[in-house]
Amino acid sequence: MYNKIMFYLGLAGLLFSGYLSSIKLFNATCAFNETCPYFLGYPACYFGFGLFLIIFIVALLGLLKKVPNHKMSKALAWVSFLGILFAGYFTIPEINILLSGTSNYSLGLPTCAYGLIFYVIILILAIKHVKK
Repeated sequence: MYNKIMFYLGLAGLLFSGYLSSIKLFNATCAFNETCPYFLGYPACYFGFGLFLIIFIVALLGLLKKVPNHKMSKALAWVSFLGILFAGYFTIPEINILLSGTSNYSLGLPTCAYGLIFYVIILILAIKHVKK
């Protein structure tokens, strides 16, 4: 059950970040009419896609029993921790916009915040599994 949950969380994150990345790549605009944060000269969604791709691959390997669950959980914990740092870096400045009431986010929150939520959930589940 744990492996399937991690697989589907990784898949959902991959699809979401993949959508954001494809909109930016093919339309040169950010999805949902948001500002597009950049990191090292590239859109942040590209890095989010890379992190979720790693999570997806690790979870898939765990689901297929190619990697022991304990190793899979440790890898997912580390990658999701990096994702929290990354998405948090972009989400925190946007909290002021949310609190000011001047935000116009189509999804209610900035897309980086949704990535952050996914990373937090993955980290919590991975740590709980490692402690078993």
